[in-house]
Amino acid sequence: MNVRMRTLSILGLVALAIAAPIGQGNYIIYVLTSWLVFAIAAMGLNLTLGYAGQISLAQAAFMAIGAYVTSLLTLAGWHWILAMPLALLACFVVGLLLGYPALRVKGHFLAFVTLAFNTLVFLVLRNEDWLTGGSYGLVGMPRPDFGLFSTMKQLHFYYFTLGVTVLAALAMWGIVRSPWGRAFKALRENPIRAESLGVDTRRITLLAFAIGSAYGGLAGALVAPLVQFIEPGSFGVAHSLRILLMVVVGGSGYFFGPFLGAAVVILLPEVLRFAEGYYLIIYSALVIVMLVFVPSGLIGVWGRLHEKFWPRHEIRADLKEGAGLK
Repeated sequence: MNVRMRTLSILGLVALAIAAPIGQGNYIIYVLTSWLVFAIAAMGLNLTLGYAGQISLAQAAFMAIGAYVTSLLTLAGWHWILAMPLALLACFVVGLLLGYPALRVKGHFLAFVTLAFNTLVFLVLRNEDWLTGGSYGLVGMPRPDFGLFSTMKQLHFYYFTLGVTVLAALAMWGIVRSPWGRAFKALRENPIRAESLGVDTRRITLLAFAIGSAYGGLAGALVAPLVQFIEPGSFGVAHSLRILLMVVVGGSGYFFGPFLGAAVVILLPEVLRFAEGYYLIIYSALVIVMLVFVPSGLIGVWGRLHEKFWPRHEIRADLKEGAGLK
């Protein structure tokens, strides 16, 4: 796909996202907003897992840190725009620390380390009720008000979240196409070869965890005013697995994979509501079939179709330069 077609596709998707909630009820708008929030969290995990090859089962824990820091500050009278950067900073620092085990353990051992961290965060949030409200959680977080633009209405908060998502996506686009992005991919493909080529694999590994965790914190900072109620059960291990499913279904290591994956995980169950009690069975079966036959995710399906119907015609270098013409 050339640059022009890619640009038109992106603009078309943004236009669709702008038009999607128009005329819809509050519940549908809430679901669409949830899709954007989880797409941000999945973007962060996609950087850590898809680009850098470092598995993490703790993304929901960073959503929790972002949500609780934002909630505590906004309930204390801070504006969201001031509380959010502190939540991101907290997640960045904690993610940096969590990245240190990745310097020594790999694969499923690293998965167990991050899984244990997610459980630790859950237990701290549940037991330290003097700060977090314990099992009762926190309630009444205000939605940001910018004077001329208030996000109290569901539709207004959706467009606010869409704007934050676009900015987060642009930042991620810059990261994956920067020298850092190339270093992340080199780390994923072959850490030893990457180090031999001069890549500081230690620093890149820590950055992958820290930046991915900050995106989880941003998603949490949006969840708090969206739901206006948070409690530890909302950020358990099951939710980390849910975000992992978004990345895998959408296409791990592809930029637009998290958006497609979040759409499947968040929106598809709502589309299947007509099946009543059977919708979860249908949903699970569809996901299993897709993962079996298209392990590269939904982006991989598009890649196969594009290669089949619009194959890339390569010209031999010697003929292109005219070497074969005498």
